[in-house]
Amino acid sequence: MINNTWKTLGLMAFCGVMVLAAPSDVRADEISGPGLGYGNYMVTVDADSVTVSKDEEGQEALMTASKGTSFEVVEDMGDGFIKVKVSDTYGYIPVEGNATVSSTDEATLAALDVKTQEDAAADFRQSIVNYALQFVGGRYAAGGNDPNTGADCSGFVRYVMLHGAGISLNRSSSGQATQGRAIGADQMRPGDLIFYGSARSINHVAMYIGNGQVVHASTYSTGIKTSPWNYRGPVKIVNVIGD
Repeated sequence: MINNTWKTLGLMAFCGVMVLAAPSDVRADEISGPGLGYGNYMVTVDADSVTVSKDEEGQEALMTASKGTSFEVVEDMGDGFIKVKVSDTYGYIPVEGNATVSSTDEATLAALDVKTQEDAAADFRQSIVNYALQFVGGRYAAGGNDPNTGADCSGFVRYVMLHGAGISLNRSSSGQATQGRAIGADQMRPGDLIFYGSARSINHVAMYIGNGQVVHASTYSTGIKTSPWNYRGPVKIVNVIGD
C-alpha cells in the first residue's frame, strides 16, 4: 500500500493514450503511457458513480465506485482505461471525464492540497456504505440474494460487498463469519461486518455504517433498515476489506 501523499493532476486524452498533465506546461510524450506504474499514482472518482469493470473493454462489471473513492493505479491500458487494485483483485476504470489521476511524487507536493492513504481507505469504505444505504426500505426475502428484489441478511451483505467493493463472500452468515480478520468493537470502521447469534451459532449479519449504526436485511415486517449496532448482542466483528 502507498503511504505517500498525492498531487492532483489533470487528465486528458492524447491520440487514444491516457495522458497526465501537470498544471505547468508539460509535453505529453514526457509522462504518457509507460510513466504510469503501480505505486506511483492513485485514481480518484470525480463523477457521482463509475462502474469498475472486470475487463478493459468494460463488458462485465466488478463494482460501482461512488464519488471520492480512490484506487491504486496498476497500469495505464490506453483508450481511456486505467487498471486499478481493488481489494485482492484488479479492475478497470474509465478515467476520462470520470476521475482524477494523482501522482505520488513527493517533489511536487509543496504548497498543494494533499490526501493521505488513510483518507483513501476511508473514502473506499464510505463508498461501500453509500452503496448499501441505497437499498434501505427494500424487502426482506428468506434465501433472497438481490436487494433490488428481496434479500435476507447474508444475501444482502454478500450482494453489497460483491457489487460495491468487488469482494466475494460466502453465502451464509456463519460462513461469512469465517472470512476476513476478527476485530474488536473499538477497531470497527464503516464497511466491517457484525455477526449476531449465540456462543454456539451465528444467525444474523449486518454492516457497520458508522455513528454506532448498522444496515441490514432485518425481518419481513421491517425489510432492509438501519439499527444501533448493539441492538442485539454481537458475537463477532470482522474486517473483510483487508485494510
